[in-house]
Amino acid sequence: MRRDVFQAIADPVRRDIIELLAEERLSINAIAEKFEISRPAISKHLKILKECEIIDYVKEGRERFCFIKPKNLIPAFMWIEQYRELWEDKLDSFDSYLTKLQAKSDGK
Repeated sequence: MRRDVFQAIADPVRRDIIELLAEERLSINAIAEKFEISRPAISKHLKILKECEIIDYVKEGRERFCFIKPKNLIPAFMWIEQYRELWEDKLDSFDSYLTKLQAKSDGK
């Protein structure tokens, strides 16, 4: 099964794992300790992230450490970025509307 970056970020646990690994590389056990789900469940999430080429592993002694491959998150970033300006404009319009309502309310 071919997976992509959007499948990787679709799950909140995987997004949390990505966030952890963005700060530092961690062993699989260290990642599992940060969640209240089973180690096999964490392993499944890591497998999906690996299949999506978002993370990779390096073996040091007996442990495997996970590290992020941020370049592979670019497609998701680019897709989200195209909507940023649209939403900023809509939020600015909404803010202006609320400001006008407040001014009318204060002027009564």
